[in-house]
Amino acid sequence: MKIARFSHDDAIMYGIVDESDLVVLAGDPMFTGYEPTGQRIPLADAALLAPVIPRSKVVCVGKNYHDHAAEMGGVAPEEPLLFLKPNTSVIGPGDSIVRPSLSQQTEYEGELAVVIGKIAKNVTAADALTYVLGYTIANDVTARDLQRKDGQWSRAKGFDTFCPLGPVIETDFDPASATVETRVNGEVRQHAPLTDMIHSVASIIEYASAVFTLLPGDVILTGTPAGVGAFDAGDVVEVEISGLGILRNPVRDAR
Repeated sequence: MKIARFSHDDAIMYGIVDESDLVVLAGDPMFTGYEPTGQRIPLADAALLAPVIPRSKVVCVGKNYHDHAAEMGGVAPEEPLLFLKPNTSVIGPGDSIVRPSLSQQTEYEGELAVVIGKIAKNVTAADALTYVLGYTIANDVTARDLQRKDGQWSRAKGFDTFCPLGPVIETDFDPASATVETRVNGEVRQHAPLTDMIHSVASIIEYASAVFTLLPGDVILTGTPAGVGAFDAGDVVEVEISGLGILRNPVRDAR
């Protein structure tokens, strides 16, 4: 089932994608369930938004693919390398990624995103997937020059617009059968099976929930494969994960 968050006639709604229509729901399904209102809206008449705005945090995993760790000049850590992005960095499909004037090297990182559906603390890997509402696509945008300069990642990854999410949340998804691909202006820059991830979704949830409580609506970014690189104003960045769709965002410079 594909869950969308969208705007229509100046209202923000939730719906289930049914071919070319959206079956409108009574509220946020994370909290009110999947109660339909009886209204259907053509997808073409709706503007898809970020499918979730994290209630508290975006939890990210660094260097979770061996080839990406190597291209960054090191080896992958034995345990998940966690960092956070603020929820103010989230934008949706079609929204512009804004290159900040503070950075001269802003880069894409296409990733699988996991949406937490219920409170999770000290969860075991065996039970972890029962805490997942579904999956979507993310672009962990990074100011690479600031990442190198600062020696830690909060500023480099935390700018407004640096966490595109979407287009929808898929509740029935198997990462073992999917690939992630990132394109800039149609040119393929990243391509890898999600099975190349070092730490699985379940093990990441176990590890993260031992550190801090995961709340409904929190999002986990699971890391990016090799091929990261810069983009410029005027470019269009697409991240595609088979079974989840395409997350497409134009790029502009800060005004």
